[in-house]
Amino acid sequence: MPGKVRQGRVLPDGTCKSYKLNGIYLMFVLAALVAVAEATDVFSLATIHRLFWPLFAVANVSAVVFSAYLFIVGRRRSRRPVRSPGRRREAWFGSELNPDLWGVDLKLFSYLPSLLGLWLINLSFAAEQWEDLGRLTTRMVLYQSFFTIYILSTFHFEHGMLQMWDVVAENFGWMLVWADYVLVPFFYSIGGWYVLRNAEPMHAAEAAALVALFAVGLWVFRGANEQKHRFKDDPQAKIWGRPAQEIGGKLLVSGFWGIGRKLNYTGELMVYLSWTICAGGESLVPYVLPLWLLVLLVHRAGRDEKRCQEKYGALWTEYSGRARFRMFPLLY
Repeated sequence: MPGKVRQGRVLPDGTCKSYKLNGIYLMFVLAALVAVAEATDVFSLATIHRLFWPLFAVANVSAVVFSAYLFIVGRRRSRRPVRSPGRRREAWFGSELNPDLWGVDLKLFSYLPSLLGLWLINLSFAAEQWEDLGRLTTRMVLYQSFFTIYILSTFHFEHGMLQMWDVVAENFGWMLVWADYVLVPFFYSIGGWYVLRNAEPMHAAEAAALVALFAVGLWVFRGANEQKHRFKDDPQAKIWGRPAQEIGGKLLVSGFWGIGRKLNYTGELMVYLSWTICAGGESLVPYVLPLWLLVLLVHRAGRDEKRCQEKYGALWTEYSGRARFRMFPLLY
């Protein structure tokens, strides 16, 4: 598939990889294939829902096989014996930072089946409801719309993945493989089960509030990340129509980054909460996802803070005085 070629960040060994970003084209092709298959009765998306648990088992087995392959190949490339000390840690975290196969960076590629798999699993709930009820509830329409827009925006800002910590600094092993191929598609779709079961009407005011929550959350999440990436590419870039303000030529204090130090995390939480609320209040199970993400991002924000303090020193102290909170005003 065609795609823009972008340079990644400088890696610890001083090299810089080139990446072809074509996720959004793959999503469009997949959507077309699924639409044709549905229209011709060749395949129904509801099949994915009915085979959810067998697919979950296959995904786990595939993750084990894939991570074992990465471990063995990484050890051979580094000329370290498979049974040498430290093998357990390497099996978990990975033997290589950016393993590739036939010129494809496997770490970045794995975001494609992860996100597109999540999208298909979620769509399967809509297909199942359509077959059962002959219609889609307002809850289901909002749930599917939020997810589809979120994944489209992810691929629209695909270049932002090249700045992510796990792409830049973490080796590719069991931890990331299992997260990509099992955790994201199967756990992040947990709310779909409850949206499918809940046929209770949703009031227009509740629907409007959810749309607002999602829209503001996505604006903060994507907007903050995009401002940071534009500043890194061009320190003279304009943020909200004005020249970017910075500290020491390194730290952005314009836009969202002049308000809070990790507002991108706050926006992401709002997005996840919006589609979880579509499930209603019948069960607390779907709310495990935003709760888990809250714990994860609060912990990550703390780690980021410590790392930035060590890296920037007095500059970070000055920045913290300008942007007084991390994620939540008066709380954190």
